[in-house]
Amino acid sequence: FTVGFFVPQQCSAGSEPPFLRPSLGRPNILFCLADDWGWPHAGVYGDKVVKTPTFDRLAKEGVLFQNAFISSPSCTPCRNSILTGQQFYRLGSGANLWSSPEKGQPSFMFMLRDAGYQIGHWRKAYGPGKFPASPCGKYYHGLNDFLKKRDKTKPFSFWFGTSDPHRGYQKGSGARSGINVDDVHLPDFYPENKEIKSDIADYYFEVQRWDSDVGKALKLLEEQGLLDNTIVVMTGDHGMPFPRCKGNLYDWGSHVPLAIRWGSTIQSGRTVTDFVSFTDLAPTFLDVAGLKVPEEMTGKSLIRQFMNSDSGRNVFVPNIVEAQF
Repeated sequence: FTVGFFVPQQCSAGSEPPFLRPSLGRPNILFCLADDWGWPHAGVYGDKVVKTPTFDRLAKEGVLFQNAFISSPSCTPCRNSILTGQQFYRLGSGANLWSSPEKGQPSFMFMLRDAGYQIGHWRKAYGPGKFPASPCGKYYHGLNDFLKKRDKTKPFSFWFGTSDPHRGYQKGSGARSGINVDDVHLPDFYPENKEIKSDIADYYFEVQRWDSDVGKALKLLEEQGLLDNTIVVMTGDHGMPFPRCKGNLYDWGSHVPLAIRWGSTIQSGRTVTDFVSFTDLAPTFLDVAGLKVPEEMTGKSLIRQFMNSDSGRNVFVPNIVEAQF
């Protein structure tokens, strides 16, 4: 049978992007990636139990994506696809858990570094895996440590990582934090069971802790006058660590929260329903920095979704590709 699907054209890159404000220079990038945080576990998506004021703020002050999907529902291949802007199955050994990136693959962090950005990371970035040096730059003890030590004449790209809400959990931590276990809504494929609800409440507790960490990072940027010209991306690497979620290609394993804020550069409070892939992030970061996107990158820049003033589906679709199966 024949399947037809749309392929959006990519904006040209390599020249000075028209949306950059000369008075501010190239934007900084703060990429906030949780470990095992899946859709729809944020207040702005309608979850009435988990409290995510920071994510909700980013959505209110930026763009909320309703249909963001990962390349692989597993940590290492997903993170490798983010770094390289490619689908995980193109990455050789880098497509496996506990692997290392293959030599010669483009990494958006190193490309930004070579173009004058200062890069670094905190906590879990690439991995788990074995590698002699992090493909996300030097490790810092938090964003505050990085900001204190950075060269203030350079823009920066900082990978703000965490191991939340990855297992293992302290049993009952959700209830002890004030979450009402009885209010937890279970997916339809789980039986109505208080032990499962309590387990998800423990997961919610770590989602809330992660949200609080990102909130502290935003406060630091605000205090130093850096927030308006910093692109803040907040998301998770795949679905929650439960059966039929993480490690599975069901929506519960591959559909993730995504909100992006970029000060006054983009119109705030919009919701985008376009399908977007994590492979689109690297081309986007390179695009906003005015860099040419390598041909190896299969993802497409999200600049059009940023700059469109409307909500809903904003992508332009001039090409149709047919595949025979």
